[in-house]
Amino acid sequence: MTVAPPTVDTVANAVDDPDLEQPYAELGLAPDEYARIREALGRRPTECELSMYSIMWSEHCSYKSSRVHLRQFGDLPKGDRMLAGIGENAGVVAVSDTLAVTFKAESHNHPSYVEPYQGAATGVGGIVRDILAMGARPVAVMDSLRFGDVDHPDTRRLVPGVVAGVGGYGNCLGLPNVGGEIAFDPSYNGNPLVNALCLGVLPRERLQTAKASGVGNQVILYGARTGRDGIGGVSVLASATFSDGGPAKRPAVQVGDPFQEKIVTEATLEMYDRGLVVGIQDLGGAGFTCAISETAAAGGLGMHVTLDAVPLREASMEPWEVLSSESQERMLAIVAPESVEEVLALCHRWGVIATVVGEVTGSGRLEVDWHGERVVDVVPATLAEDGPVYDRPLARPASLDALQADRAEDLPRPTSSAALRAELLRVVASPNVCDPSWVTDQYDRYVLRDTVLAQPEDAGLLRIDGGPLGVALALDGNGRYAALDPYVGAQLALAEAARNVAVTGAEPVAVTDCLNVGSPEDPGVMWQFAEIVRGIADGCRALEVPVTGGNVSFYNQTGDVPINPTPVVGVLGIHSDVTARTPMGFARAGDAVLLLGTTREELSGSEWAWVAHRHLGGLPPAVDWAAERALHAVLAQAPLASAHDLSTGGLASALTEACLRNGLGATVTLDDGTFVALFSESAGRALVSTPSPEAVEDACAAAGLACLRIGEVGGTALVVAGAFEIGLTELAAAHTGTLPALFG
Repeated sequence: MTVAPPTVDTVANAVDDPDLEQPYAELGLAPDEYARIREALGRRPTECELSMYSIMWSEHCSYKSSRVHLRQFGDLPKGDRMLAGIGENAGVVAVSDTLAVTFKAESHNHPSYVEPYQGAATGVGGIVRDILAMGARPVAVMDSLRFGDVDHPDTRRLVPGVVAGVGGYGNCLGLPNVGGEIAFDPSYNGNPLVNALCLGVLPRERLQTAKASGVGNQVILYGARTGRDGIGGVSVLASATFSDGGPAKRPAVQVGDPFQEKIVTEATLEMYDRGLVVGIQDLGGAGFTCAISETAAAGGLGMHVTLDAVPLREASMEPWEVLSSESQERMLAIVAPESVEEVLALCHRWGVIATVVGEVTGSGRLEVDWHGERVVDVVPATLAEDGPVYDRPLARPASLDALQADRAEDLPRPTSSAALRAELLRVVASPNVCDPSWVTDQYDRYVLRDTVLAQPEDAGLLRIDGGPLGVALALDGNGRYAALDPYVGAQLALAEAARNVAVTGAEPVAVTDCLNVGSPEDPGVMWQFAEIVRGIADGCRALEVPVTGGNVSFYNQTGDVPINPTPVVGVLGIHSDVTARTPMGFARAGDAVLLLGTTREELSGSEWAWVAHRHLGGLPPAVDWAAERALHAVLAQAPLASAHDLSTGGLASALTEACLRNGLGATVTLDDGTFVALFSESAGRALVSTPSPEAVEDACAAAGLACLRIGEVGGTALVVAGAFEIGLTELAAAHTGTLPALFG
């Protein structure tokens, strides 16, 4: 006996009962937004339509508070390499006459707080599918992780789960994790940041788009079955502020299956190879709603969907749940009618469920039926493109003047050699500077056999064509700098990521970003955000690189306490010959050690100030873009045995890591300002070693870059002449022991 489906709210009901009270506020819609929906439809929305508008007009999906500022990225010069950019699933950059790479960073912050393992795992899975949807084979991932104080009880819950989630999902997919960062700060108590980046490689002619074009073409949903996991994920979690007691909506977190994602990936790549796909979109945030509305809007036509054809995990699901679910490992393909059977057979051979769920029409409308009844009838652009855009009030926080006046340069400093030695050991053992191997050893860095450099190197470097051509990737940020000055802090994140790419010998060519801030309803937070965007745009203009895409994550706060504004910037570089890459560690005894760039007394926002005094105040280091570009040029051309950028922890950290990488000590002579030389975090600098110091000095002179010969590689200790000596065994114990002691 067939059981009749439950009564649903149809379009006919919406016409007949126009004054039905609807829970729009509970779904995150403002009264004027609800009124705007009614105006667009010429009636009240059905239950399904209301759900669709609520998630597509959420902050996470619509960028309604950030769009007016992000336009600055669209105005940047694109250059000759960019094949796809902002507005696509990911940016695509040409790296040769035949090959392109695609890369993008995304956030999964709120879900990772609620359910650390699954939140982080599905963050990786989502960004991998974004890359897959561009026509590329995913080849590597990176992650940027931020947690609260190491002593905060929630940090002990979050760190192991998030790290295991990132590693577990990526390892099962067989993707190397080649770089990233981990940091701790009390501003992230109760609101960790989990930002993931993926890189893919594709033949240039295989670039895909998310367009439902061609009347009569079929809409095929394939991958995992649709369940109730993830319902409301983007609208409830990523578009709202946690209460002081933390979130209670645990069912909103998606559940990942990396083995399902692996076979979906291989099936999709075979579809590309056979030329079976007209358009394609992954199902991520906003799930099926996003996929059908965005592809229909991009195609400029219409689409009819039979929603009850969607394979379900739970037969009792209601139509709005099917539309809203963010179940993972699903893709939507637009396929010509003559290719449908081949696509279905291909998916069956891979063990992937595939179902025809709709058809491209010429109606100009998105029409969705449930058991023969019309539950959605909208113009798709009203969902995907015509949502509200807010130019929210901005106000520079009144507290910023006092914060900037409280300079770290005025703090007490160590005055004896013994105190200076102890201070260095404290800094290099701090959670933000110490060896991250406890994290990175849980990731497979060398699977696929194309990894040339990976953590703890400054950037990941991969061979991409079986020959010498490679790409470098770095992902960097510093929330303390941005708290002191969001414009400069954003530029410092960009400068550091570009510098990390450059020290490998690669040329920085493109940028992605994750911009993590508090509530957009706070004028102070919106001022921070606007300054961050302006800073990155100005920096990219100075470096002559485009922003190819990225992500905005608002509402990162607990109650009324926001996180430090945290722009995380990813930079892609091209390396013409990976066999000539420059590693970070000292390579040969007898090589000269040089410091490239200018060191200034810039201690505010530094790791030393935090470790020694728990202090945050003053102005962050200045950025000199001409000097950064000069440094890039020297790093690409000079005969270097090793190169390591200077950033968090300054020269103290760089010397420690360069010595410990290959177990080679060094003796350095610093000027009278030994303390400043060790702990300043001035930008635009690199520590290099070379057998040909005169050639490096000549290259710096030609580029107008400061260069100081400070010592020589060799021995079994780090020796600062006239000050102190630390044996490599003691140095390694301090540097490597922190994270295992805290979390191991």
